[in-house]
Amino acid sequence: MAAIPVPAGQHRQQTSTLSDADLVPLAKMGDESAIRTIVQRHNQRLFRTARAVIHNDWEAEDVVQAAYTKAFTNLAAFRGEAQLSTWLTRITLNEALGRVRARKNTTGIEEIDMQTAAPGGEVLQFPSSLSATDPETELSRSEARHLLENAVDELPDDFRAVFVLRDVEGMSTEEAASYLGIRPETAKTRLHRARKMMRQSIQKKLSGAFSALFPFDGARCAYMADRVIAALHDDTR
Repeated sequence: MAAIPVPAGQHRQQTSTLSDADLVPLAKMGDESAIRTIVQRHNQRLFRTARAVIHNDWEAEDVVQAAYTKAFTNLAAFRGEAQLSTWLTRITLNEALGRVRARKNTTGIEEIDMQTAAPGGEVLQFPSSLSATDPETELSRSEARHLLENAVDELPDDFRAVFVLRDVEGMSTEEAASYLGIRPETAKTRLHRARKMMRQSIQKKLSGAFSALFPFDGARCAYMADRVIAALHDDTR
């Protein structure tokens, strides 16, 4: 951000209601309020995109910051031929994929792609963002979210990327394929496999918990015995 000069005395206007198209010219002039609005508006998508590739919260945040810095210092190159969200997402993906390539060469994905795809994979529904009505409900939602996040983390890198773009961010298969630089058919195959692997992972994690459902032991069990004994005594009177 330091590379962007912010004119002294720049009037601060309410920018939260402005469209991206209206914010871009202001951001090009170094309007800090416009820049902040753009960042806050696109943070979630860019973080999810980076996190899908990087597989680490802290590094994903670094990727997003680097992507924003690169975008704003080169904002003059943005011609508005694509949506700002599209442009920012591509910069984020390039930054994330570049870091992955610098660490290692991803292998084995195409081999997995050739496996038989699961027919008609169903979209997994993530917990809603509605506010919890009580701490117990919030805890349940938190546990469900962690379960899903862990299952996503276990996906192979390229599968995770297409799954997040398609099923978490709600992109079309064609749009996700375009972002990742792959064919729509490849994206569709990876998506089916990712959904199947997600279901298998969640089922495996939950299967061990089935025996603990509807517990009726301890004091609760003893209290039922007391009630039965009391009822039997009443019947003999």
